[in-house]
Amino acid sequence: MKLAGHDGNILARGLVIAAPRSGSGKTMLTLGLMRSYRNAGLTVAGAKCGPDYIDPAFHAAATGKPSFNLDSWAMRPALLAELAFGAGEACEIILCEGVMGLFDGVAGEPGRTGSSADVAAALGWPVLLVLDATGQSQTAAAIVNGCASFDARIKIAGVVLNRVASPHHRRLVTGAIEALGIPVLGALPRIEKINLPERHLGLVQACETSGLDAALDRIAGFIEEHVDTGAILSCARASPALACAGAPALPPPAQRIAIARDEAFSFLYPHILAGWRKAGAEIAFFSPLADEPPPDHCDLCWLPGGYPELHAGLIAGAERFVAGLRRFVETRPAHGECGGYMVLGQSLTDQAGHAHPMAGLLGVSFSFAKRKLHLGYRQARLVEPHPLGAKDALLRGHEFHYATIETKSERDPPFAFVRDAHGGTEQAEGSRRGKVSGSFFHVIAADGPAIGQ
Repeated sequence: MKLAGHDGNILARGLVIAAPRSGSGKTMLTLGLMRSYRNAGLTVAGAKCGPDYIDPAFHAAATGKPSFNLDSWAMRPALLAELAFGAGEACEIILCEGVMGLFDGVAGEPGRTGSSADVAAALGWPVLLVLDATGQSQTAAAIVNGCASFDARIKIAGVVLNRVASPHHRRLVTGAIEALGIPVLGALPRIEKINLPERHLGLVQACETSGLDAALDRIAGFIEEHVDTGAILSCARASPALACAGAPALPPPAQRIAIARDEAFSFLYPHILAGWRKAGAEIAFFSPLADEPPPDHCDLCWLPGGYPELHAGLIAGAERFVAGLRRFVETRPAHGECGGYMVLGQSLTDQAGHAHPMAGLLGVSFSFAKRKLHLGYRQARLVEPHPLGAKDALLRGHEFHYATIETKSERDPPFAFVRDAHGGTEQAEGSRRGKVSGSFFHVIAADGPAIGQ
């Protein structure tokens, strides 16, 4: 099942599950295959193209192993290779779920656009294309042909049809596609009974989805009934020997790191946490929702993003957490990303318009009463020396939230200057006050030259 690379790395076989567009059924097929292979006794690892916190948690539930993000815009090729090797440790196959459409990304140098195709090309993994066949028959073959010929770097190993209306519909679509020399390895009928709940940032988190284990088994059974799982397994290929990065994506900001972790604070990328641990950092989790303060033996407190807006009343009433956090920052730094940033501020207004007092460590207030989507890749340049890097150090990441800023103190300098993936002028982002900092920016990896240079 595995091959040894020239540098001694063991290379598990991989397969990218992608589609021509979002909403085609990538997640359902990926989870079903993961659980099916695991139930059959295979060791399976998951990966996700692009910036996404939620899908990897479902991958982990389906496989029993951590799932890692692979992002060609934010990560250099050597880091992609290292994370792929790490994801494939002690497993027989890596299933990598794509993002958006197969070739969708941002403007960038070749191989650094953030697309699923970039990841497939960089790692030498074939693509299993999921095609929503709604409202078409032979035209589906033209879409597959376009995907197969658009980028010479990748190979379409097979197609799985989704939302097929009837056996006759399946025969028409399958015949046209297989005339191209590309096999159709399954056809999923239209069905409404198997769905996972969603909310404004995507699927409801795996940790909040009741009966998830049974649901994953049902999904696996549905996939096994309509897909040739053995043929799909044989499509996976090992990566060629690639140079790895060696260093973590992001150096640890401290030796002992207190990290908030519960249903309100869950958005921390697995590759960052694994890199910190590999570099020797000690991690201590605590739960603000359980009214736990940051562990006092730690050197830095990290408040990840998540859904504090859904728990704002509980956080506001968590007196031990708030008091402990305030004591902590008297002598040690704390940093909040997105949701964590909101909790460090003065107040958080929920969607119903109720304002809840937060920790009051930064002079900014937030609201979900008037939601506005902020989404996209960001490059951040640190304004001042920070646990995440020296002054002017560059970080790559993204922004994804619906919160708006109601008020902001002019006395608090910004955390960083950011620009999007398309360049343009830098914009002040986030806040700093004393040892406390926060920002809507989610870091993915340390960066090299600035965008446009």
